[in-house]
Amino acid sequence: MLPPPPRHAARRAPRTTFTENTPTVLRSHNGSRVRGKLLVVSLTGGLLWVSKQLDLGSRVKLIFLTAKGSVLGAAEMLRPISWTLQPFKFIKLYPDDEIRLQGAIQSSLKQNRYTHVQLERFRAW
Repeated sequence: MLPPPPRHAARRAPRTTFTENTPTVLRSHNGSRVRGKLLVVSLTGGLLWVSKQLDLGSRVKLIFLTAKGSVLGAAEMLRPISWTLQPFKFIKLYPDDEIRLQGAIQSSLKQNRYTHVQLERFRAW
C-alpha cells in the first residue's frame, strides 16, 4: 500500500508564453538598464531573453506590458542558461501588479487551450 501524498505538496505555478512580443526593461540599483524580452512567465518568475547577462543573484526592477496592463516587480536573476537566456524569480510583486499578471496568465492559458483544441479539431489524420 502506498503512503498518502503529502498534504501540502508544492505545486508549480501555472506558466505561459504570451502570443504577443513582450519587451521588458530591467533596472539595477545603480541605475543601469538592460533590455529584454519575456519568453515564459508565472507568478513566481520566468525566463527572459536579455541583451546582456546579469550577474547571478542580481536584484532588479522588472517592468513589462501585458494585455491586462503593465507589471512592475522586483526580481532576482538566476543562473543564465545561455549568453542570452536568463531565468529570474520574483521577490516582490505589489497586489495590483500581481492581479494584472494573474489575469494575463489566465487569459493566455485559455487562449493557448483554445488554439490547441482548434488545431486538433482540424488536423488531417
